[in-house]
Amino acid sequence: MSITVHQFPCLSDNYGFLVRDDATGLAACIDTPEASVILRELEKTGWKLALILNTHWHQDHAGGNAEIKAATGCTVVGPAEVERLSPVDRKVGGGDVVELGEARFQVIESGGHTLGHIAYFDAADHVAFVGDTLFALGCGRLFEGTATQMWDSLQRLAALPDDTKVYCAHEYTASNARFALSVDADPALKARAEQIFAARERGEWTVPTTIGLEKATNPFLRAPTLRPELAPAEAFGAVRTAKDNFKG
Repeated sequence: MSITVHQFPCLSDNYGFLVRDDATGLAACIDTPEASVILRELEKTGWKLALILNTHWHQDHAGGNAEIKAATGCTVVGPAEVERLSPVDRKVGGGDVVELGEARFQVIESGGHTLGHIAYFDAADHVAFVGDTLFALGCGRLFEGTATQMWDSLQRLAALPDDTKVYCAHEYTASNARFALSVDADPALKARAEQIFAARERGEWTVPTTIGLEKATNPFLRAPTLRPELAPAEAFGAVRTAKDNFKG
């Protein structure tokens, strides 16, 4: 089994992802940040859209569901919270499996940014679509959940194989790097930050990342090392609060 991922920019800083099961040619859209752009990319690729896989209910992730479903007849899959914006044909949560042709995506509970947030993991190809839970050198804001919930979610993602490609939904990496450098003096982080700043100057994307790289350099995953006097979830919460207040 294998999949092909087609990545493209949407809105001001979102990424759109189309995923094709190479065995059957069926495709899925991971979230729907900008319907017109996604439909254009479908036309360019010639892929047949079978599924929308939503990670959470926010407008820049599920706002294009209705228009894309009307245009393609696809099935909308996602957490129940997406119904705050639009209907969901199949509601899924942690532990469920979604099939796209011969490709299988494990649904991982990843609440914290929103209460019902989920991620999709293709174990055969070591690919994860994580929405707004984990970013390159960052993590999502706690709009609805608690620090403990988000820490637990990040640990579920950190338990994936180190070579897992992580497709996060936004190009926030340069800003995340500036914050990371303010709380962590690790040489590996400094080297990565320099690479990120140079890449962004060239207009290059910093997504996807990998689980291994994030475990090594992401201050939110490294929080217990940065604040060893605190319990792990409390250490994470302290780093998250520092990021919320960061002005750099």
